[in-house]
Amino acid sequence: MNLNEYTGYDAVGLSELIRTGKVTAAEVETVAREALAAANAQVNGLTLPIFSPALSHADDGPFTGVPFLIKDHGPVAEGVPFSIGSRALPHVVADHDTDLMRRFRAAGLVTLGQTTCPELALSLTTESIRYGATRNPWDLERTAGGSSGGAAALVAAGAVPVAHGSDGAGSIRVPASCCGVVGLKPSRGRVTAGPDMGELMFGMAYEFALTRTVRDAAHLLDAVHGPGVGDKYTAPPPLRPYADEVGADPGRLRVALTTRSWSGSAVDPEVAGAAVHVAQVLEEMGHHVAEAGPEVSWEDAIRALETEAMAIASALLLSPREPDPALMEAVSRKVLELTRQARALDLVTGFHSQNLVSRSVARFFTGHDLLVTPTLGRLPLAHGVLNYDDPDITFRQWLDRLMEFSPFTAVFNATGQPAISLPLGRSESGLPIGVQLVAGYGREDLLFRVAARLEQALPWPLCGLIKD
Repeated sequence: MNLNEYTGYDAVGLSELIRTGKVTAAEVETVAREALAAANAQVNGLTLPIFSPALSHADDGPFTGVPFLIKDHGPVAEGVPFSIGSRALPHVVADHDTDLMRRFRAAGLVTLGQTTCPELALSLTTESIRYGATRNPWDLERTAGGSSGGAAALVAAGAVPVAHGSDGAGSIRVPASCCGVVGLKPSRGRVTAGPDMGELMFGMAYEFALTRTVRDAAHLLDAVHGPGVGDKYTAPPPLRPYADEVGADPGRLRVALTTRSWSGSAVDPEVAGAAVHVAQVLEEMGHHVAEAGPEVSWEDAIRALETEAMAIASALLLSPREPDPALMEAVSRKVLELTRQARALDLVTGFHSQNLVSRSVARFFTGHDLLVTPTLGRLPLAHGVLNYDDPDITFRQWLDRLMEFSPFTAVFNATGQPAISLPLGRSESGLPIGVQLVAGYGREDLLFRVAARLEQALPWPLCGLIKD
């Protein structure tokens, strides 16, 4: 297998080649290492040297032999150092696997490296002082998005077909849109946060992956979903494997379309146009499409996000080795100070705001099956536009800047519905444009049915950054 052949396969395709003996897992790993080195030299998406050897994994899983990456967002894999993009965490090593990492290993995924994220995962671009800017493979002068920016950039570049990501305000979907890949944020409780957390960031953050194809996302969710021992709550189990939903008839759906942001921020006409075009395609498929969207109190949504950020800072402040604020970027210092000053009443107010937004959005889905929005409000930004180390900005002002860039994603972190970004649009300059699909709570099955039909109707190109 050569580099061009390797980059042409998604994860399911590679696993089928290995399972049928057309190529060996060792051959795939060899070319994956070559692809990863070539791609990383251009996009800067790894925090550590490529793992040698790869992390241990099952030899009889559904993805045995498929190259994979984990995100530097906290303790993930036993023995692997992590920093969450910060200079203030220089020598911290995970002493155990998370439940999700154990499932990645059991699936047979071959973990070859760790991907970049912004400091404390609190930005929607990946440009930490510690690791520098992670570059968009479609345009190296632009952001790959964040916080799972390294994962998205390396999947888009062809280095690996699938990579671990996490999503606290759009951190899977935003880089998926920037880099032209698939990014699914599952329903709350679908993927366990155990054993260390009952709920990740007060139930507003989610772990899963970035993939090249819809079927990869479906097959991977089959491999990793389900409760961990002692989970605080779980999503309702699927009626059948998610892989069976790819290509299945979704029926005639009640589809809502909105391109108006709940924050009131302007939306780029090219970005809005991509969502409108997808809605038109869905209408041509026989679905009932109307312009509509849930009523959302933006102040309540922002208040919930402030509470979510304090969950990250709390974990650091309660750790055995509290990080040195002098080694942190300016916004991180603001979040730490905000958290130190917070009262119990502030947290209760944030939880109340989250509840109000959740109830309003859930009511909307009693009358609609699917919501279509742009993923972002703008095209991928140039590096440095979102400056996380700006000493003159308050944390609320920082959130406002993030939400101008991505006004459609964070609401569904607060509310718990599954949402997927698909690279269904393209700008005049050739940049990918993501379109977000949101379904009712627990309805990943419906997302996969519709997403697979759209993937067939509006196929997206590979980046082609690396070649033989």
